[in-house]
Amino acid sequence: MKVLGLSGSTRKNGNTAQLIKVILGQCSEAGIKTEFVSLAGKKILPCTGCGKCKEKKWCVIEGDDWGGIAEKMLECEVLVIGSPTYYYDVCGHLKNFIDRTYSLYHDRKLLGRKGIAVGVQASAGAERTVKTIEGFLSTHEFASLGSVTGTGTDEGDIMKDAKAVAHAKKTGDKIVRLLLPHHD
Repeated sequence: MKVLGLSGSTRKNGNTAQLIKVILGQCSEAGIKTEFVSLAGKKILPCTGCGKCKEKKWCVIEGDDWGGIAEKMLECEVLVIGSPTYYYDVCGHLKNFIDRTYSLYHDRKLLGRKGIAVGVQASAGAERTVKTIEGFLSTHEFASLGSVTGTGTDEGDIMKDAKAVAHAKKTGDKIVRLLLPHHD
């Protein structure tokens, strides 16, 4: 897989998922392989701070969905990762996922990938959400391809944010130019 879209929202097809899918759609239309993963309905336990991942080179917590999703992240060239804004930051579900990636940090397992941060707000705070995601991407030494923010509360509202949808399409086109340099 070349482009992985990861929505941290607990809503399977909520506004965050829909905005990420706009980006992925541009890539798919150009023939780039994409995959979308939603954390909705997934069990992602929090990091316990045990430090055993330093020795094991992988998170030692078992019995949840983190490992399978982390494997997909290791296979991608570009990660489009997003969250709804909860109290001016990423939602807790995505934060659990991000915290567990500390286990990948020791050997720089995510180094060299490209990343895009996506934040969706009801009325404010998406910039802070994006900053948290960008911190994750920067820590793992992703090259940033920018960010996309939008506004929407009820499912589907994001598609009414014409500026966000247009920016998402342009961001998808940026990925296409990167991965298919001769694409018009």
